[in-house]
Amino acid sequence: MEALYKRIRTRARQIVSSFPTPDFYREKADAITMSGQLMAADPHISQLQKVVAPHLADDFGHGLQHADKVSLEAGALVLIEGRDHPWSQATIHRLVLLVQSAGLLHDIRRKKKDHAVKGARFAPQLLTTLPFNAQEVAQICLAIQNHEAFKETVDADSPQTKLISDCLYDADKFRWGPDNFTDTLWEMVSFLNPSLEQFLAHYPKGMQGLEKIKPTFRTPTGKQYGPQFIDIGIAIGEALYEVILDEFVD
Repeated sequence: MEALYKRIRTRARQIVSSFPTPDFYREKADAITMSGQLMAADPHISQLQKVVAPHLADDFGHGLQHADKVSLEAGALVLIEGRDHPWSQATIHRLVLLVQSAGLLHDIRRKKKDHAVKGARFAPQLLTTLPFNAQEVAQICLAIQNHEAFKETVDADSPQTKLISDCLYDADKFRWGPDNFTDTLWEMVSFLNPSLEQFLAHYPKGMQGLEKIKPTFRTPTGKQYGPQFIDIGIAIGEALYEVILDEFVD
């Protein structure tokens, strides 16, 4: 089955490349670049990446690559949304560090039931060597606990805490667009190794899940750009389903 899914993944990536890139990447390129620069320049992020990596290995398609991308775009969202608050640049950059740290940690318990809650409880153990105070650790953990879709959330105690939480959620759900069909889905398939019949039987339910995520984005920027991520993902998924039936089903 592995060879079959490699062929299907190749076709999926070809389909993805034929679709437009989400507008977020073009219209908010400056914020994404700045987030990347802050991420690369901060030694604490590099340290946390090394600490987190063993906990994300073979993680249902939610490994370090996924965590890095969520961290990058969550940081960009903080930079964008932070402009609407009367905060100093130093404060906003500190919030970027916090949300990027939450992004790296958010799936450390991905294989467990209620992984967001369990991840929030475990995260402080991985933050002990980093220069975060108790309030900042709590902010990171609340964001982790609140990142799972269709679950009750914990209320934030400040606008800064809410921003970290909401930006992490939206950046994570951006991955439900094209990324789902270039990487995440196939890493999950590699782990679970379903038959093609089982894969196709679950496919419609997965597509319904994509549709349900559209109204859940939390920040103004997420609400503006997130549904397009999902719409592109749905269109890719529908095109791929037809290709699988035409090319891979006898």
